[in-house]
Amino acid sequence: MNVFELNRRLIHDYSSYIRSFIQIRDKRIHDYTEKCLNDGLLWPEPLIQLNPSFEPGEWVDELVNNGTLHQECSKIFRSNKDLDGIGQPLRLHRHQVDAIKAARSGKNYVLTTGTGSGKSLAYIIPIVNYILQHGSGRGIQAIVIYPMNALANSQYGELEKFLCYGYPEGQYPVTFEKYTGQESEEEKQRIIENPPDILLTNMSCSN
Repeated sequence: MNVFELNRRLIHDYSSYIRSFIQIRDKRIHDYTEKCLNDGLLWPEPLIQLNPSFEPGEWVDELVNNGTLHQECSKIFRSNKDLDGIGQPLRLHRHQVDAIKAARSGKNYVLTTGTGSGKSLAYIIPIVNYILQHGSGRGIQAIVIYPMNALANSQYGELEKFLCYGYPEGQYPVTFEKYTGQESEEEKQRIIENPPDILLTNMSCSN
């Protein structure tokens, strides 16, 4: 497929469609409108972007073997993990490893990196590792705040994949819940009575 030819055809078809609705009697307005359309007012030039190649870091298994991460992290954090917990070893980016080591030192840190660079794992792995090392079931040990419900819902699905797949029902190594204000009263009460290790919430939650 020639993407540039495809782009040309799409613009031509869209231009014809738009022009079919335009009936301007005043010549000055008509000429000005045609000029704007011919100059590409409604169809800017194609935007071409390249995803950066992030510097590779250690494998999760390596970090487990050298004592940086709890041994259970080898089972939890795997790529392409299925319901049975089967997956492949996970190699992290350099900035993810740096974040894990910074968190392990007990210092605050700020991570800024591009889209699709795995920012979530840069804080989820340290959180899960901390809970594994200090013990689950001691109440809420981490609160993760997102700006929107959609992000909280998405991250809940990721935690479910890592922390539930491959483990028997109710025997997960780290527990987590979502509290965004959309839960029923029964769900809220259940969370209050049995607080998870990790609580996902959002900035607009006021209940």
